[in-house]
Amino acid sequence: MAEELVFYTNPMSRGRIARWMLEEIGQPYRTEYLDFGTTMKSPEYLSVNPMGKVPAIKHGNTVVTEGAAICAYLAETFPQAGLAPTAAERGRYFRWMFFAAGPMEMAVTNRALGFEIPAERLRMAGCGSLNHVFDTLEQAVTGSPFIAGDRFTAADVYVGSHVGWGLNFGTIEKRPAFVDYWSRVSDRDAYRRGNEIDNAAMPKPANA
Repeated sequence: MAEELVFYTNPMSRGRIARWMLEEIGQPYRTEYLDFGTTMKSPEYLSVNPMGKVPAIKHGNTVVTEGAAICAYLAETFPQAGLAPTAAERGRYFRWMFFAAGPMEMAVTNRALGFEIPAERLRMAGCGSLNHVFDTLEQAVTGSPFIAGDRFTAADVYVGSHVGWGLNFGTIEKRPAFVDYWSRVSDRDAYRRGNEIDNAAMPKPANA
């Protein structure tokens, strides 16, 4: 019997990244929706993720948290989906996935919160300046059609999600290279299915 795959999420969270990846692999999974500040901080869920955050997955007895780790785990655990890297793609695949999870997210979040790293302290910050991050990201998405090469991989789910989110909410510059990349990677049935599922699970307005 196949091990059960459980997905912990909230439709207004980074869980949308993992949802897209789950739809890409085409395996059955069960969704557990959690609320911020209540069920997400419950003892039951803290036994899954002590950080009290989503997304998380539980595959049999294996727990994986953090969006990039979930994408990488699912790609390798279900290789039939064709989303794990080949030997030639591994360098770019991991390089840019972790670039997005580290320097890129840190720099974008700092700016969104109104925090500017003093110029004389930039060497102390792992992300460097936001403009440097954007210039680096532009090189990544223009070097090949997809982030790891000529085909779509799990790294495009993760990097693409950050690019699409940033373009939508104005936290990433609308450079033509970013818009073109997002257009390429989001034109997928799995992305559309995931969006439909999460949109349907969004809280309804009080006066609806």
